[in-house]
Amino acid sequence: MGMMTDRFYEVAYSMTIKKKSLTLLGAAALTLSVTGCSVFDWLIYKPDIPQGNYMETQQVEKLRIEMTKEQVEYILGRPVLRDSFANNTWYYVYHYKSGRDASVIHKELIIHFENDMLTKVVGDYDLAKDFNTPLDQSRLPDAIMLGTDAKTDNAEEPMIPEQRPDVKPLVEEKDSESQAEQKFE
Repeated sequence: MGMMTDRFYEVAYSMTIKKKSLTLLGAAALTLSVTGCSVFDWLIYKPDIPQGNYMETQQVEKLRIEMTKEQVEYILGRPVLRDSFANNTWYYVYHYKSGRDASVIHKELIIHFENDMLTKVVGDYDLAKDFNTPLDQSRLPDAIMLGTDAKTDNAEEPMIPEQRPDVKPLVEEKDSESQAEQKFE
């Protein structure tokens, strides 16, 4: 009987070792399957997602007080949202989510009108220094003509470019009709 008991304990011991190793193996497989997506995340391509109105700073700097709605729309494009109760507020929203690192860029520009004229601009963009100067009162910077003195009356005349002297071509071309006749003869 002693031999049978020893054999029983030996079989029971080997079964518990198998059971423990299967449990350990199952726990490891479960852990890998749960964290597997985050471990191999860098292998998966995720596209960048831009949404809304992308605007450059140069576009926003062109805005001037008392511009009409048509002029603002020409410069910035159509707004993402127009206030449905009062058509005097336009919203330009840009939202960008990077696919690689999931960083988010969010910019807003809110434009207010009164009597269809631009009165106020609020948002994440810097306005030009002369924003408060109406467009009809602003002027282009003075152009200094090269080769003329700014004090003379000649500053109003346009500059004429130098005329290029007649130069003979480096390779003289043969008459194309005579070349065609030679080919067919």
